[in-house]
Amino acid sequence: MTDQNKSLPKSSAIVDFIKLESAGGILLLAAAVLAMIVANSPLAGLYDALLNTPVAVQVGALSIGKPLLLWVNDGLMAVFFFLVGLEIKREVTEGELSSISQVVLPGMGALGGMVVPAAIYAWLNWGDAIALDGWAIPVATDIAFALALLSAFGTRAPTSLKVFLLTLAIFDDLAAIVIIAVFYSGDLSLSALAIGASALLIAVTMNRLGVTRTSSYILLGIVLWIAVLKSGVHATLAGVLIAFCIPMRDAQGGSPLRELEHNLHGPVAFAILPMFAFANAGLSMTGMSMESLIHPVTLGVAAGLVIGKPVGILSFVWIAISLRIAKLPMNVNWLQLLGVAFACGIGFTMSLFIAGLAFEHGSGDYFGGDRLGVLVGSILSAVVAYALFHVSLPKTPRD
Repeated sequence: MTDQNKSLPKSSAIVDFIKLESAGGILLLAAAVLAMIVANSPLAGLYDALLNTPVAVQVGALSIGKPLLLWVNDGLMAVFFFLVGLEIKREVTEGELSSISQVVLPGMGALGGMVVPAAIYAWLNWGDAIALDGWAIPVATDIAFALALLSAFGTRAPTSLKVFLLTLAIFDDLAAIVIIAVFYSGDLSLSALAIGASALLIAVTMNRLGVTRTSSYILLGIVLWIAVLKSGVHATLAGVLIAFCIPMRDAQGGSPLRELEHNLHGPVAFAILPMFAFANAGLSMTGMSMESLIHPVTLGVAAGLVIGKPVGILSFVWIAISLRIAKLPMNVNWLQLLGVAFACGIGFTMSLFIAGLAFEHGSGDYFGGDRLGVLVGSILSAVVAYALFHVSLPKTPRD
């Protein structure tokens, strides 16, 4: 990595991030469509057999055995969450989340975009204890898809609108991490937690002592991942925790965190997330009927994404502006903000991930309904967002 890249200005880093996430969103969509086609073709049996292929790794007495699907969801997605952790730390220390004035508006929007969708889902599924486990599914936003949609309009979309969407989505990711840690952890193993806590303490100590070699943190991250996996807490959280320990700056003024983030963006956007989409979006339509669409779980997820997200985001943004604790981004109007609010209803990757955690041990009545709601809600949100952007954005590109 060149010295020029190590010292990227904030605006350039944002532009590079948006471009890469947008391109990754297109590949993510292709992988999801391919999964749907395969799952509803004569290859469906082979698709299921592939995902259920047992894969085991053993070193001495330590053994980890899981179906291939769980290696994708627990293992590869830990790398994705590691990248999310790096992005959050960068934004908090030197980026768009480093100033209170910059975070109030997207922060309020993100809060509304979590509370209202969860309330809609809970209202539609009230009285069903198992179904209520999925309350967090419509809370999430797929940053790759949302940015890809807005970036399809090129320079017609003001940079301030893209930054608002990016910042709001980062808040969503942070909230999703907290939700997974608090609400979707199983029976805890104190011995495994102790090992994980020790690995994390060593990483924090290394950071305080000025250790900047990222390979040392990655090795500790692997130990932390295994410990968290065995502890009952969801293993992907290890990626976030170790990411927060990566040093932002070294003695020469370079950024180990930015360099690692830059190196990971490509593999995550073009390999890990498409693999996750292919493994989780393959919803078989066999036996689907109108009853499947109006099932409370399906309706709760879809309505939470299509209705809850825009209503929550826009109402909380309006409150913040009315109270004069924030103001509209430069060159942005309310109709464009409504387009962003609908774009945040594209939950896809994160919603599918939370759905898998929510109903991992649920009954067959809910298997498929959650994914159907995510797909329907995300598609409808994308269509409405595109239409709003088409109408509200300038017809000619900006300089």
